[in-house]
Amino acid sequence: MGLDLLYIVLVVVWIIAGTSYLRWHPFFVLLISALGLAFLLQIPLEEIPETISTGFGAMFKNIGLLILFGAWIGVALETTNATTAIAKGIIKKLTILPLPFVISALGYLISIPVFCDAAFVILAPLTKKLALNNTARRNALTVALSTGLFSAHVLVPPTPGPLAAAGNLQLENLYLLLLAGGIFGIVLMLIAACFSYYFFRKSNQQDAFDHNNLQNYFDQDTDLPSFSAAIWPLALPILLMAAASIIPLFFEGSNLFIDILLFLGDPAIALLAGVLVAFSICKTQQRDISEIIKKGMAQAAPILLITAMGGALGTVIQTANLTDGINLESFSNGLGLAIPFLLAALLKSAQGSSTVAIITISSIMLPLLPALGFDSELGKVWVILAIGAGSLTVSHANDSYFWIVSQLGEMPVKEAYRKHTLGTLLQGVVGFVILFCAYSLYSAF
Repeated sequence: MGLDLLYIVLVVVWIIAGTSYLRWHPFFVLLISALGLAFLLQIPLEEIPETISTGFGAMFKNIGLLILFGAWIGVALETTNATTAIAKGIIKKLTILPLPFVISALGYLISIPVFCDAAFVILAPLTKKLALNNTARRNALTVALSTGLFSAHVLVPPTPGPLAAAGNLQLENLYLLLLAGGIFGIVLMLIAACFSYYFFRKSNQQDAFDHNNLQNYFDQDTDLPSFSAAIWPLALPILLMAAASIIPLFFEGSNLFIDILLFLGDPAIALLAGVLVAFSICKTQQRDISEIIKKGMAQAAPILLITAMGGALGTVIQTANLTDGINLESFSNGLGLAIPFLLAALLKSAQGSSTVAIITISSIMLPLLPALGFDSELGKVWVILAIGAGSLTVSHANDSYFWIVSQLGEMPVKEAYRKHTLGTLLQGVVGFVILFCAYSLYSAF
């Protein structure tokens, strides 16, 4: 093992100890990691502040606005009850599907703009209402919701984890990550939905919806926007970014119309358009937009600081020689994807935070990409998907989300381990197997 790689291992151990046992804030732990690693790698003292500042600023520049705009959309949807309107619309439109699949799909969609812990708080009463006073049924629906939320949280921008990974791996084509992460996130969601459906069927309750019960639940909210109005802050940015990625395939050259579409399809501008649509809903309902802006900034600030400091650590790691004395040829033909998956799973299980796991492992992986054959834009996306799958493997007692799910879901800790923790394990492991098979098929053609 190269000496530089040993230093990286020591830094990872420190991150686990600092966040899990000392319970220090991840920002401070990552700051000490960056400084300590810079000393260990013998970066000249006068260059260390500049190296850390450069990495911090570069990450902030790449994803800062995206995280802030995503937080504003999420807070606006929550404040205007648009998330409830989306839930109502999705459930009514998908009544043909088994209930756990509908709840998982709902969680997947809501978690794109709203952080998964906040989204679970919002939607947990829905699972209680649909459980019809059956504990086994509610446990199954709770896991369907928690794992559905988790699927988008680790893979689909503008959630902070995948954005940070894209910044650390210097991915330029964010559209590609949005498409691939969205599809793979659905795969992970379906894995967990099948798992939840198994427990749901064992509850000996009718699988169909109780429409009267459902209608009574939604009738309690008299100030809901329409489904079409509620969904636009999510749909518009996706449509704009998709259009901007498709236009170059069919049109060459430049004209005013194409330039405008490309401008609107820039991720930051597209999300800003979603923010403006969300604020229009707030204005219609006479909500205080200034308060929503403040709340969104307060929600985004800790994530911005953590991801930016993760970028600083990544810049320090880039100066290391991680391939010295290591033969990476044996990790060809897709086996190289196992490295980011296993590292992310180890760090997630050890210290609890999916975002910290994604930031740290993506920083470590950047110098390894050329040797593993993943230095292309698509190769970087494959690595981010593997890191995403690893970063949800597994959620247990050292993860704050585990306690939110168990407490608000009214599940005993033992039951939460049997269902929520096992569900995230299946999502990660089965998801990686599917990802590996998909990459193998892709490489064969």
